[in-house]
Amino acid sequence: MADLIPFDDREGKIWFDGKLIDWRDAKVHVLTHGLHYASSVFEGERSYGGKIYREHEHNERLYNSAEILGFTIPWTMEELAKARHEVLKANGIVDGYVRPVAWRGSEMMGVSAQHNTIHVAIAAWDWPSYFTPEARMRGIRLAISDWKRPSPESAPVHAKAAGLYMICTLSKHKAEQEGFDDAMMYDHRGYLAEATGANLFLAIDGKLQTPTPDCFLDGLTRRTVMDLARKRGIEVVERHMTDEDLAKAAEVFITGTAAEVTPVGQIGDHHYQPGELCKQLMADYDKEVRGG
Repeated sequence: MADLIPFDDREGKIWFDGKLIDWRDAKVHVLTHGLHYASSVFEGERSYGGKIYREHEHNERLYNSAEILGFTIPWTMEELAKARHEVLKANGIVDGYVRPVAWRGSEMMGVSAQHNTIHVAIAAWDWPSYFTPEARMRGIRLAISDWKRPSPESAPVHAKAAGLYMICTLSKHKAEQEGFDDAMMYDHRGYLAEATGANLFLAIDGKLQTPTPDCFLDGLTRRTVMDLARKRGIEVVERHMTDEDLAKAAEVFITGTAAEVTPVGQIGDHHYQPGELCKQLMADYDKEVRGG
């Protein structure tokens, strides 16, 4: 794309290992362990009106993810919370996306990296809706991924770890090449799991139903939407779900920090119309994140 601005060639500031530096200077060595062995964890956060939504929960998950991958972030949660707001202020961002990332450095290059320095960076940038408004309101189209979410015995599935997202990239690339917006993934047992970066919800028989997150992330937006539905008296059901549920669903939508609440118009051969439940939860979520 001719108008694409590379993320390594932008104006602004990034918090890098304890201080704000120029955006273009935020670089790591090519032999960094996180690049070769995926020993990296991150968060995706949204700032609304200058306030990061569910900031503490995002911060907790970043530290928990690092612990699962066997390393300790060398700054306190309070220090990283302060750093996030320094980044927003330095870049003049009120409504935007915040990306903290922690990774193993380059002291040891091999599978074992017990003595590698742990680095942390925080960047932020303006980010509108993940999907175009037109695509969002007509319902996005999801292909069916060839890849499946792995078993908890095969990968650290409850960490927001970089390595877990390669099959998401592969799935989304293929979906886009086939004219879809994204892809739905099954889990290792063949149950419905999630989209490539968002959780899945189905409206069936007046209930809001969602796959049990036992081998993928229990998203913070997912939890928020479940709470909002319960406040409206809507029964929320978490369970293992199959293709039969796709056929029964009256409405489908996905949720995530980037996607927010986005209606789904198609999954494979199944077609849906964005309905009143989805529209109401979209409105409730927008009000919730903006403190309305």
